[in-house]
Amino acid sequence: MAMQSPFLTHIADFMRMKRYAKRTISTYLTWITDYIRFHKYQHPAELHVDAVEAYLTYLATKRKMSTASQAIALNALVFLYANVVKQPLPKDMAFVGSSKTKKLPVVLTRDEINRLLQHVPQKHYLAVAMLYGSGLRSMECARLRAGDIDLQYKCVRIWFGKGGKHRIVTLSERLIPQLKIQLDKVATVHRQDRTVNDFAGVWLPHSMRKKSPSYPFKVEWQYLFPAPALSLDPESNKLRRHHINEKQIQRAVNIATTAADIDKPVSPHTLRHSFATHMLQAGADIRTVQEQLGHSDVRTTQIYTHILQQGAGGVVSPLNHV
Repeated sequence: MAMQSPFLTHIADFMRMKRYAKRTISTYLTWITDYIRFHKYQHPAELHVDAVEAYLTYLATKRKMSTASQAIALNALVFLYANVVKQPLPKDMAFVGSSKTKKLPVVLTRDEINRLLQHVPQKHYLAVAMLYGSGLRSMECARLRAGDIDLQYKCVRIWFGKGGKHRIVTLSERLIPQLKIQLDKVATVHRQDRTVNDFAGVWLPHSMRKKSPSYPFKVEWQYLFPAPALSLDPESNKLRRHHINEKQIQRAVNIATTAADIDKPVSPHTLRHSFATHMLQAGADIRTVQEQLGHSDVRTTQIYTHILQQGAGGVVSPLNHV
């Protein structure tokens, strides 16, 4: 079954309608396709719980997948059977879990953060700074809309984050002057777009377009970091301005990491890890950090306390007293 099969196309269309991120759609389709290939192209509706268990066990024992990768594969199949096949999987499936332990996240020091930000290309400085300043995921940052920024209350509203959750996060006062400039830029670009024939406004979920046809043309709904050019929306084939690709943020971080001579493996998510760790170092309550990061379970947030406990804030080396 090819990636362009009617079945997979149907899944992609359904996920777009439900407002899943492009990366999530691509990831889920990859795992679903792999699952179908593993079972020699049988249709998932013909496969049952034992087939899912066999596949997940294969990922752990034969392909030596990490716990995180196996969990993503499971999420993709849970989605598939609940929403497409309409035969939800049980919660007590019996499969071999991956024995690969999850690595502790990489965290930059404050000095390294400062050096990195000094070398971020100006074009993407604001986006990269918000990853650290507000603890955002790169996709959350790329998908921000002008109206999500509240300069008065110094906060950012995150809609449909990981797991479809909403939250409000802090906004650094240092970024307010640049945000004002960026918001003016968004308004200018939008005025220009409205003069273009066939411009259909920004993409919005169907429910919102139905609620008010004027919403796609309002400045507050335009993306905070707009793409450099108009493009056709694959969902409707209408002319719109999308947001920047998160890979641009990734490249900006890579460039800055090299220029700042930081020898740690750094990605946009490293800035989110650093945000959480530095908040805890500054005395923030772990529940507050959990809410800022949007974690459902505080145990996920506690990984950052483990990082702090491994360093000077934890066990004191006996060598200090020799």
